[in-house]
Amino acid sequence: MKTLMNLVGRLFYWVTGWHFEPLPSYVGKKHVIIGFPHTGNMDTVRAFTGFRIARLTGHVMIKKKWFFWPMGWFLTLIGGIPVDRKAATGLVSQMADVFARRDSFYLAIVPEGTRSKVHTIKTGFWHIARAADVSIICWYLDNANKVTRWLGEFTPGDNIKEDLLAIHSLYAEAGYSFPLDVETLEARS
Repeated sequence: MKTLMNLVGRLFYWVTGWHFEPLPSYVGKKHVIIGFPHTGNMDTVRAFTGFRIARLTGHVMIKKKWFFWPMGWFLTLIGGIPVDRKAATGLVSQMADVFARRDSFYLAIVPEGTRSKVHTIKTGFWHIARAADVSIICWYLDNANKVTRWLGEFTPGDNIKEDLLAIHSLYAEAGYSFPLDVETLEARS
């Protein structure tokens, strides 16, 4: 099945004129993978197709209420992870537990959170990576050049503001500037 999905993914990229950078050597067995930008539904299609080209399964968090038959079967098949946002353990703890239970796990998160314009990104990816003790992989959908690019690996430290500014700089060097409200970060530090 992975070979078939790999071929379908490569065909999709070829037909749409996109290119997929090979996986860099720093990709291990467990990571939070963040992706920018999130401008339309095709970004999600390209991201999931990219995972298939790399012969990986990317996972996304989906509200637990959507996991009913037959929808739950399909969502699990494509990499959906049921989460309960109202659970006492909290979303970060739930995802840290998933990382701990699995030998290999790639959690894909779009920090912009929506295709609409946002004032600042969501920071849950940083909290999840820190709680799960995994690194963050920065992935960029370079629309101008029609290539998916791996920008680097980042290990969360003790200061969210410093870390997010470093990640912001990494994307800026690649030609993309995501919305980041430094005042909000200072309040969180």
